[in-house]
Amino acid sequence: MRVVLDTNCLLMVLPQQSPYHHLWDLFRRGRYVLCYTTEILQEYEELLLRFYSPILTHFTVEFLLKSPNVIQTVPYYKWNLIKADPDDNKFVDCALNAGADCIVTNYKHFNVLKDIDFPKINIMDIDAFKEFLLST
Repeated sequence: MRVVLDTNCLLMVLPQQSPYHHLWDLFRRGRYVLCYTTEILQEYEELLLRFYSPILTHFTVEFLLKSPNVIQTVPYYKWNLIKADPDDNKFVDCALNAGADCIVTNYKHFNVLKDIDFPKINIMDIDAFKEFLLST
């Protein structure tokens, strides 16, 4: 399963005491493929540094760069489907370019994608993603 993980969800899966940390362990074990762009990786790093230590940030970014179950993609077209927060279109463009199965996010402004017939993009919140992975 190919997934684009919104930054808010990445921040939720990293702490060991988080109820979502198991999702990070499943990623590390290759249960799903994480898709990202350079722009997404830069946002990951920026926000990780804001909330976590430089050591954890460095380890996380390096792990993403070297992990066999990641796909780095370069979107050549910007769809601009999210008007409420245009900065989040980078996740949409990544998902479309990488052929991702879904975007995992807790932000409601992504729900506009559910009403768009083309291009079709599946959205899951982190709880639905956790339930899906634990049931398969």
